[in-house]
Amino acid sequence: MKVVDFHCDVLCKLLEDEQLTFQGGKPGTLDVTYERLQASGTVLQTFAIYIPRAVSGRLEPILESIDRFHEQVLTCDNMAWVRSASDLEHCLETGKIGALLSLEGVDGLQGNMSMLRTLHRLGVRAAGMTWNNANWAADGVMEPRGGGLTGLGRQFVDECDKWGILLDVSHLSEQAFWDTAERTKRPIIASHSNAKGVYDHPRNLSDEQIKRIIAKDGMLGITFVPYFLSESERVTIDDVVRHIEYMCELGGERSIMLGSDFDGIDAYVEGLTHPGELVNLKETLLKRYTEQQTERFFSGNAIDFLLKQLP
Repeated sequence: MKVVDFHCDVLCKLLEDEQLTFQGGKPGTLDVTYERLQASGTVLQTFAIYIPRAVSGRLEPILESIDRFHEQVLTCDNMAWVRSASDLEHCLETGKIGALLSLEGVDGLQGNMSMLRTLHRLGVRAAGMTWNNANWAADGVMEPRGGGLTGLGRQFVDECDKWGILLDVSHLSEQAFWDTAERTKRPIIASHSNAKGVYDHPRNLSDEQIKRIIAKDGMLGITFVPYFLSESERVTIDDVVRHIEYMCELGGERSIMLGSDFDGIDAYVEGLTHPGELVNLKETLLKRYTEQQTERFFSGNAIDFLLKQLP
């Protein structure tokens, strides 16, 4: 079964530790590796550019992350850069593993839209305006005041629409979510968020948010962050499936995708610690859903979406 994962933080780890390697590295240093992507049947992995707060607010670490992407990811024999629908079609036809760039937090652009256009030219195809904090564009989900988009944030949405950059709402405050949903003319994605109706965590989506994403033909990335799934100390694959079931009940069967957040977490769902263990999720889903439905969750929905939405 093919796999599409819309969020991992490999580039952040490679940025912070120059000794790490994406291919042929020591076991246990990265969740997502070239070898594990091959073994899991991955056809597309989105690599987030997340800059730690200690060095955020500058463009240089963003560019360094893109350099790591080129030097470590795209140099692997079977990896292919995905910037367009035709690039993705090429991966599907040839068996290559697609690699797509997203930006998680726009602090380093400093409100300069020419920097956004430059990142588009460098291959960035999705962008979330904030991490959990506030910045020049919007408030993040953990910002106490809960503000929405700034004037520059609204301009950012317009510019993303113009250039075909997918807007990722996963870390936005609820007001910023609604501001974005109202302003954009294109579908939105939540690359790595679960359902508040199952577990009420600030990073999860309300029923109304989920329904709005579905209504706009957007995508919902089920994430494997244990503390977004359950309050239990022992979080299992059944907890992941509960969020999938809930989103399906809200009409999201054709909007669900995977957004693991591998390499961005330090705790794991039992039996789901890296891409090679996605088979465990597949086997659990097949007890409740058909093979066709499970395939849609794993890759089909995301592929259909990207073939329509990528340039």
